[in-house]
Amino acid sequence: VQLQASGGGLVQAGGSLRLSCAASGRTFDTYAMGWLRQTPGKDREFVAAIRRSTYYAGSVKGRFTISRDNAKNMVYLQMNDLKPEDTAVYYCAADRAYPIRTTPDYWGRGTLVTVSS
Repeated sequence: VQLQASGGGLVQAGGSLRLSCAASGRTFDTYAMGWLRQTPGKDREFVAAIRRSTYYAGSVKGRFTISRDNAKNMVYLQMNDLKPEDTAVYYCAADRAYPIRTTPDYWGRGTLVTVSS
């Protein structure tokens, strides 16, 4: 599975962004999909995952929404009410485990999200 995230950018606190992830591979729908994020000097952390249900980190629950379109091999992360602490490189991930692990089976190049105060 190859993954490519996009949609990052600079946004003010309180604003919104929508990240997209394009996945290749015929077995896309057999994997749990999700998002991880990482800031310099910190470990990669779990953000959200989706399989038949969704699961969120406590820090983003109620603000972020993950969705997937198996027909298009796409995963999305709608991020609302963004905060400066959401600033990070966001990675799309595919994993046999659910919720996804911070060392998933597959992850792609990340997209940078910067939230200004």
